[in-house]
Amino acid sequence: MTVFAKIAAALVAALIAGAAAAGPAFAAETPAAATDEASASLNAATDKFNAYVDFLNRTLRASESIDRYKSWVNWTTGPTGRERIIYGLYDVYDTTREAAAATTALTAAPSMPELDAAMRDYIAANAALAPIITEANGYYERADYKVDKMAEGKALHVKLVAAAVPFLAARAKVDALIRDAKDKVDLERLAMIEKQDGRTARWHVANVMLRAQRVMDLLPNNAHPIVNLDAFHAATADYGAAVKEMDGYGAEHRNAFFVFADEPRALLGKLRDFQEAIDAVKGDARRAGGDQITWIVNDFNMMVSTSQSATQFGQ
Repeated sequence: MTVFAKIAAALVAALIAGAAAAGPAFAAETPAAATDEASASLNAATDKFNAYVDFLNRTLRASESIDRYKSWVNWTTGPTGRERIIYGLYDVYDTTREAAAATTALTAAPSMPELDAAMRDYIAANAALAPIITEANGYYERADYKVDKMAEGKALHVKLVAAAVPFLAARAKVDALIRDAKDKVDLERLAMIEKQDGRTARWHVANVMLRAQRVMDLLPNNAHPIVNLDAFHAATADYGAAVKEMDGYGAEHRNAFFVFADEPRALLGKLRDFQEAIDAVKGDARRAGGDQITWIVNDFNMMVSTSQSATQFGQ
């Protein structure tokens, strides 16, 4: 899985955690808040995003499968049967439930015309690609290419490329749109938490996760290996300030953050190490070397997971 895919996969977990709520990607606020018009609107957007990100997460397997296929096949000319190693593909997951929920969300309030249209295209692109991947996966798992001298593999390659190109383009478009739109919703939810409770432990967890996500969105990937240094420096500094503010609150309110307390600091240290490495090569991640991004993504994913229960016993 590429770094971009890992970051895309992390979007499905809770960026903004409810006080002690477990549940969908963006947990609903208190029942009292739900009666407020602004809160009701925010919760409607939350439901819509939940459906979209669940589908994005589930269909990430198709992107992973294409990446695996590209790792051993010449994408331009197709398989020959003479490759040193023939890995095949990964089979995709059943997305019947997630596709139905995302399709229903297309016409649900609030209307987001550009995102809704992009998601509609992505749902269709996945429906076209998934059965071809399943067919190709079976072909390679059975090692039929050893019998037919890759004849069917060559035919399947044509079908895979024809379906994968629009799928990957649709995926990239949805990823970009949902990140922008979700950032606005996250800011609204952060403001609502502060209005309801003040800057308590719950607010600090939400604030740290929001700032961390912005840094993660700037990490390089195979398609975009050059880091925007100015943007990365600014986002890392913003995240660092949020972590420092959270630590100050934690010093005054012991055990406020449950198992979450140490993780933001650990991620910040790795981000600053990476910042030094990427500065030295003028933003070109291909020249930075090492496994720093892998460890950064792993730490972030752990933060995403523990943020959901971070304030379970906090204040």
